[in-house]
Amino acid sequence: MAIAAEFPMATRRSSDLSKHSAEVFAEAEEHPVRVTRRDGESLVLMSQREAERRTRLLSFASQLITVALDDGGSLAERMSKAFPWMLALSPADRRSCTQDLIDAARASFSTDQPHLALAELTSWKETATAIAAGLGNADIQWLDENET
Repeated sequence: MAIAAEFPMATRRSSDLSKHSAEVFAEAEEHPVRVTRRDGESLVLMSQREAERRTRLLSFASQLITVALDDGGSLAERMSKAFPWMLALSPADRRSCTQDLIDAARASFSTDQPHLALAELTSWKETATAIAAGLGNADIQWLDENET
């Protein structure tokens, strides 16, 4: 049973790995490739980067499940327990972050696109880190293009 919707995956025969290995490997760098075998179950060839993305997405999913099962406090408070860096955000930003992360996770799970949730998670974490470092407190001085 797949978590995400099934999308067409390129399929190659195992003999293509020996006859056209460079082509198959190049394709696997772009997206997972199903390799069919006559004498066994099909295998999937993918880049290390893609495998790591999927592992990170599953880790994120397990954290979201933990948050969902907790019954103490608001959703934003429970998310802050699972992701302590969220405590650097204002209460309003924690609520926005929570909703953005859940929306991105749902999109990732339903489209089999790990980067959607991971990019949102990284963006919010980096924002919280910048705020914690005091970068959000500086007065911004905009440069006018017309001034030289």
